[in-house]
Amino acid sequence: MVHRRDVVRLPFESSTPGIARTKLAAFLTLNRADLDVIDDALIVLSEMIANAVAHGTPDEDGTMEISWAIEDGQLLLSVRDAGRATELVPRPFDEDSLGGRGLSIISRVADAWSVDSSDGTCVRAELALA
Repeated sequence: MVHRRDVVRLPFESSTPGIARTKLAAFLTLNRADLDVIDDALIVLSEMIANAVAHGTPDEDGTMEISWAIEDGQLLLSVRDAGRATELVPRPFDEDSLGGRGLSIISRVADAWSVDSSDGTCVRAELALA
């Protein structure tokens, strides 16, 4: 059962993770999520969006689609851009690296994540609410 779902289209810009975090935090607060879940969700969503901006392609209107939903005790996060990812795999953590850790962070924090490249690139992540 879906309790609530939000879909937003935001600009394909470096400021977008901050805008999306604010909207997601409000959604989770209204739905009484624990603070730990909110913190983890904000980290995962930020990395998903940052990866899209760094490696993806904006839609024709210069945006990407970002959504979240609460369903059956899970928070479902999704970021879709118009690019065509060929292979998305987490890199091993390298403490000296300044970048390239997004998917590793997502895979460590989220309970599950996946990529669908059938219509652009859509990265999805799931986090348990309890």
